[in-house]
Amino acid sequence: ALSENPFSGHVFVFRGRRGDILKVLWFDGQGLLLLSKRLERGRFVWPQAASGGVSLTSAQLSMLLEGIDWRMPARTHRPDLAA
Repeated sequence: ALSENPFSGHVFVFRGRRGDILKVLWFDGQGLLLLSKRLERGRFVWPQAASGGVSLTSAQLSMLLEGIDWRMPARTHRPDLAA
């Protein structure tokens, strides 16, 4: 259960147990948007939450969604070059 209002415009991010999948819930003013992303390799670096919720900057969120350790920017997996 969310303790915040999902229609407030905030972005809510949830991580799967194994840490390789994220789900994002966001209200854009017209409806709720649900996005899902799964990493082929590596894990999403998840912040420690003492109270159940964490606030991230847009840069930190961007790095989190890319699979980069946002606490110390470095990729958790270096992708192969496409042929």
